[in-house]
Amino acid sequence: MIYIYKSKKIDLKTCIYIHRMLSSKQRNVADVDYQYLQKSIVPTMHFQKSLPRLPIPNLSQTGQRYLKALKPLLSNKQYEEAQQRTSEYINNDGKSLQEQLILKDKANKHTSYISEYWFDLYLRDRVPLPINYNPLLVFQNDVKPEYNNQLIRATNLLISAVRFMNSLRNQILEPEVFHLQPKKSNTTLFRRVTRFLPEAVSWYGAYLFKAYPLDMSQFDGLFGSTRIPLPNKDKIYRDPFSKHVVVQKNGNFYVFDVLDTNGNLLSPLELLGNLSQIINDSSPKAQHPIGILTSQNRDKWAMQRLHLEETGNKEVLLKIDSAIFNLILDDISINDDKHKILKHFLHGDGLNRWFDKSFSLIVTQDGCSGINFEHSWGDGVAVLRFFQELFAETTTKPFVHPDSEPRNSNITVKKLDFKLDNKSINFIEEAQKEYKQWCDSLSIDYILYEGLNKEACKKFQVSPDCIMQLGFQAAYHLLRGNYVGTYESCSTSAFKHGRTETMRPCTEQTKLFCDSLHLNKTSNDELRSIMQQCSAYHTQLVKEAAMGQGFDRHLFGLMKLAEEKNLPRPNFYDSYEYKFLNKSILSTSTLSSPSVMAGGFGPVSEEGFGIGYSAFPDKLGAAVTSYKKHNSSSEFIEALHKSFVDITKILTN
Repeated sequence: MIYIYKSKKIDLKTCIYIHRMLSSKQRNVADVDYQYLQKSIVPTMHFQKSLPRLPIPNLSQTGQRYLKALKPLLSNKQYEEAQQRTSEYINNDGKSLQEQLILKDKANKHTSYISEYWFDLYLRDRVPLPINYNPLLVFQNDVKPEYNNQLIRATNLLISAVRFMNSLRNQILEPEVFHLQPKKSNTTLFRRVTRFLPEAVSWYGAYLFKAYPLDMSQFDGLFGSTRIPLPNKDKIYRDPFSKHVVVQKNGNFYVFDVLDTNGNLLSPLELLGNLSQIINDSSPKAQHPIGILTSQNRDKWAMQRLHLEETGNKEVLLKIDSAIFNLILDDISINDDKHKILKHFLHGDGLNRWFDKSFSLIVTQDGCSGINFEHSWGDGVAVLRFFQELFAETTTKPFVHPDSEPRNSNITVKKLDFKLDNKSINFIEEAQKEYKQWCDSLSIDYILYEGLNKEACKKFQVSPDCIMQLGFQAAYHLLRGNYVGTYESCSTSAFKHGRTETMRPCTEQTKLFCDSLHLNKTSNDELRSIMQQCSAYHTQLVKEAAMGQGFDRHLFGLMKLAEEKNLPRPNFYDSYEYKFLNKSILSTSTLSSPSVMAGGFGPVSEEGFGIGYSAFPDKLGAAVTSYKKHNSSSEFIEALHKSFVDITKILTN
């Protein structure tokens, strides 16, 4: 990938080299431990070169998997027609496109066959980013209440975030590795052996330890990155050398340097001093909060941004775009209100946001903290790793304490001033009205079910993820009496430039279970047996998806290739069944971690539900969003609670 820096195009290796040269000068050796969150002896990208490439599935198998996913959704007649259309596609248009896709993949061994198309999918979509794309992740509160003070928690999060970035920029962040047998591979020996292996074979050395390095190409998108709106297709801007953060408070924007002229992280008390100055600034709320414009349709925002640039705001916007990340200080207290948490971190009122940044770190007045992140640059793997590292350090080894006194040296806070003419003011006022109406149309609810948990599911020999998905299918069937297209995101980061694959959790087995459950004519023993069949098949589908052997990305890639080569669009993609399957009425995703209090996202279709879920050690949890015009999230939660109770009875009886 090419990075845009001050209007010049440079490659990643050049970025890293220049940064190393700059940051190595005059570094205080005594500060080295403070500068980095990690100092891995294995370079961060050591395994990247030898990562296996994302496989292009066999076309015939893709067709079979596609038809299996359709079976529970269609009538017998519809299914017969789908079989005919699928067979015709695979033997004609699909066969030709498959050959061309394989040739293209062989000519581009530096990446995966889906990467370019997936970036394009995000960047071409014109819908607004909040709710439609940007997910939320909320940290657990610090168990020490005094550390949940807004200034203290924001400063500690800021310090740990920049330490993480410094480790990443200097290639000493611990590589992301899945340890199948941690006692054997998550060891000093593993690191000593693999560090000396040439990059071209390093992955194979890790494999001998039953360890699987994961793709880390997305990590560079975390910092100094912004999605910039342009007509028809956005672009991702990155500044790999940025030294400042942007801070939002009351709709106002502030910037200050967190790295000194030598590239060293300022001391904790200096950073505390800068943030203290912002928090104590008596400036009123922004009369015209420009951040609301990032909630607009992308073409509309592109036009508005161009006008802002033409009326003297180009440099101010560049300050925001190039900032390491966005830190948001909100004048609101959550008081452990879960509904409030979900609404606030998913969308808020938009007046103190900049949804285009790679991520925004949000801290409320009572210290409730989380992340809202833009999705085009990467997926949950990079964000969750960053999230977990921040939580671990800030709650166990914080640098700032309740009795810490801000230091007033190195205060570089500057408030950004926008030049707004009447046209820009009108843009902002209209955006505020539209955004409020949009957010008011959203229904949000959640469930925390303590009758079942992750370990109990394993004890009963059923997959916790399957149980969650089975609950969603049963709940929807209870409400609507039918089955619909269901999407579960599955990471393919085991491969170079892997993104995600779709796992289709609505199967013939789940349909049989729900039908049997709601007809009340099946014994518990029979239901338990069906449930175990559901779990076995679910686990198989997850493994296939994670290994790049799903069907959704493959079919999508073939369709995009036809577009790229200006070939006629195959009728297969306009069929009833293809559209029905890909209208994700139940869009689901999980990011399970002890550090996560809540996670979620908006519905991806007007008639659908967005379901962020986790199987915790002590409970099952899900956050559900929908549009009031079509659905009630609270009704779905009630049905889901009943489904979880039914499933618990079947397992425990």
